This record gives sequence, C-alpha cells and structure tokens, in this order.
Amino acid sequence: MISFRVPPKIPLGIIFLVLAPQSLAYAQLAENALTLSSVVEDAGKNYPAIHISQEELKASAARIELARTAYLPRIDAVAQFNRGTRNNVFGSLLPQAIIPPMSGPVIGTNNGGSVWGSATGVLISWQPFDFGVRSANIRAAQAQRDQASAANFRTQLEVETAAADAYLSVLASMQARKAAETAVDNWEILKRTIHALTAVELRPGADESRVDAEKAAASNQVALAQQAVDSSLATLKKFQSATVATLSPQERLLTTIPVTSGDVPFNPTTNPVMAEREAATAENEAQLRSIRRSWAPQFNLEGAAYGRGTGAEIDGGRLPGANGLAPNVGNYVAGINITFSIMDFASIHDKAATQSSMLKAVKANEDLTARSLQEQFEQALAEFRATTTIAQNTPIQVQAARTALDQATARYKAGLAPVDDVAQSERLFVQADIDNALARLNVWRAFLKLQYIRGDLQPFLQEVNR
Repeated sequence: MISFRVPPKIPLGIIFLVLAPQSLAYAQLAENALTLSSVVEDAGKNYPAIHISQEELKASAARIELARTAYLPRIDAVAQFNRGTRNNVFGSLLPQAIIPPMSGPVIGTNNGGSVWGSATGVLISWQPFDFGVRSANIRAAQAQRDQASAANFRTQLEVETAAADAYLSVLASMQARKAAETAVDNWEILKRTIHALTAVELRPGADESRVDAEKAAASNQVALAQQAVDSSLATLKKFQSATVATLSPQERLLTTIPVTSGDVPFNPTTNPVMAEREAATAENEAQLRSIRRSWAPQFNLEGAAYGRGTGAEIDGGRLPGANGLAPNVGNYVAGINITFSIMDFASIHDKAATQSSMLKAVKANEDLTARSLQEQFEQALAEFRATTTIAQNTPIQVQAARTALDQATARYKAGLAPVDDVAQSERLFVQADIDNALARLNVWRAFLKLQYIRGDLQPFLQEVNR
C-alpha cells in the first residue's frame, strides 16, 4: 500500500451503501456514484491541504512585490509644535536619543520662561544603485515563489494520489469481503450435503460439527473483511467535500490490468520534489550574492525642505502671544549622502561563509533527492512488473483450487476421503479467490505509485477511463 503524508484534518461526510450485498453494490450505479476519477478530482480541488499551499503561493508572490519596493524613493514628512525654554550653551554631546537638540545662539542667561516653537519638513531619499543587493533580494523572493509553486504542485499530487489509493483500498477490502461471503455460502451448501448423509448414517455426525466450525471461522473472516471496508471508507471520506449516494467500483479495475512499457525513461526533474529542491538552491544562491554585495558604500540622493518657527528673539527676549506656533523661516537643501560601514567586513564575511555552507548543503540535498527518486522509480517499476506477472498467474491458481475442491467434495460424497480433505481444499480455494481478486488491484496500485513518482497522474487516470 502506498503511504503518503497528508494532514488528516476536516473529515467531511460521505454516505456509502456498503452494508448491502456485494452484488447489489456493484449493480447500483447511480448518476452521482463515486468513481476513482471523481475522487481524485474532488480531492485535488477541495482538500484543505490544497488551499493551504495555494495561499502560501500567493504570499510568496506578494513577497516579490515587497522586494521590488526597495527601488522606490523614500519620502518622510514631519510636523512639530512645542513650548519650551530657550536656554542654549556651548559644547558638544555624543550621539544619543535622550536630550532634545537645541539650535540658536547662546544668550548667556538661565531663564525659565518658555516660548512657542514649530517645525515642518519633507525629506526625499533615493538610492540610485546598490551594487546588486536589491536585485539579488528580488531573485531570492522569486525563488521562494518557485519553491512555493512546486510545493503546491507536490501537495496536490500527494493528495490526489492518496485519494486514488484510498479508493483502491476500498475496492480491495470489498473484494476480500465478497470472497469471504462466498466461502460462508459454500460451507452452508456443504453442510446441507453432509447433514443429508449423516441423516441416513452414511457419514458420522462429527463431520457436520467440523463443517459448523469451518463456517463459523469463515463468518469471522466476513466480520474482519467488513471492518476493513469500514476502515478504508473512513479514510476515503476525508478526501470528499460532498455526500454521494453510492460507491461505484469500476469494472475495468477489477477485470483488467494497465498496459505500459518499462522502457519509458525517467527524468527526476518531472517530480515536483525536485522542483522544490532546485528552487531552494536558487534562493540560497541569491541570498549569498546579496550578502557578498552588502559590504559596499551606500549612495543616497537626498533633498529636504523645511520651515521653522520660534517665539524667541536673538537677544533672549520672548515674542508675545502665539508667535512661533507657525513656521515663518524656510530652508531647503539637496545633496548626496555616502555611508560605508567599514567594520562590517568581518560580520559580513562570516555571514557569507555560513550562507555558502548552506548553499552546498541544499545542492547536496538536491542531488540526494534525484538519486532517491531514481531508486523509488526503479523499485516501483519492479513492483509493477511483479504484480503484473502475479495477476496473470492467479486465475490459473483459482481454476486449480476449484478443481481440487470439486474432486475432494466428490471423493467425500463417495466415501473415499475424510471431511478434512474438503475443508483443506475449501480454504485453499478461498485464499486463491481472494488473491485473484486483489491481484489486479495490486497492479493498479503499483501503476499509481509509478506515475506518482513520475510526477503526473494523467497516464493513470487515462488508463482507468479507457
């Protein structure tokens, strides 16, 4: 059975008529009956994991636009109104954010009187070039978008494959239940025959007790098979968003096997997992480029216009009323601001070394993923070939077991064999019947796994719907 990691959340209801006899379940094909293709389509559109990955893809696309905003100029505006004293002294202060700055001449007094003050201004700053830092950040964001897109494709592929596998599991358990029910019917027929023989004292009564025990064991197998049906249906439910009337086993899945050539070449890059690994490599390469280009001078074209207002006079006097509440002196300035953090070299060098190691790791992971996918493909192809051979041989086993059962039954009726021979032949026939019923579904399951590793379920669905 194929195993997939799909988040088991939000189970949605489906009504399946599985308690009816198997023949009725196969005959009841309503217009809204659930087929394998409809299961895959519904899961691929409505399963919650798909919606999660789609929203993550949208978020990664938005991050590209966010990275591009770094090319835009920066415009800052400020307006301030205050009232405070006007005392000023000579001297210097180290850069800090505690003491408010003071402008104007030293008036030589220490007066506690306050005046109004105001200021308003606009600063425009634009970085014309950055030695490739911003473009590298955009490429990193684009690689994240590509990785999210591949993850979305991978999630959809996993969900659709898991839904198809769940459908095949339901069919397999229903086939096992059908074979177990047939065994119960066969034991009931044999019991009637033995009862008639024991009634005329042609067979001992212990034979009838033995058949009762075998029938009880077969009934237990029916109960276990019904449990398997219910369990597999519970798994299938979570992939469906709407209730349906019936489960429609497609006869092609039960009577034929897919035909494919083992000579089809396999390219690991067709699997979305490889696309994720390649996008992760591209993202780390872009991040390394951004780090290496970040140790460089920063050139900013800047222009400012501002106005100041004050209620203080140059001789230390104070203007009356609301003087100073509105700016009455204006200035403007334009120029280029060049900054270079020289001592950042050491930290940037260490960051680049760290990022370089991460890049080598993701490249190695990419190579490892390619080799792993190649291994999985060859194993799946071997499984497909083996199950195909088994499916071709199981009808022969069924026919041989049926013949052996008929012969053992005839010998028992003629008094030439004990009931143990009949019981053994019946068990072998039931097992051969179950193996034959499951053999074709195992081929389809192996074929599904093969196409999953290839990264495309369309060949599988096309083969199912032929």
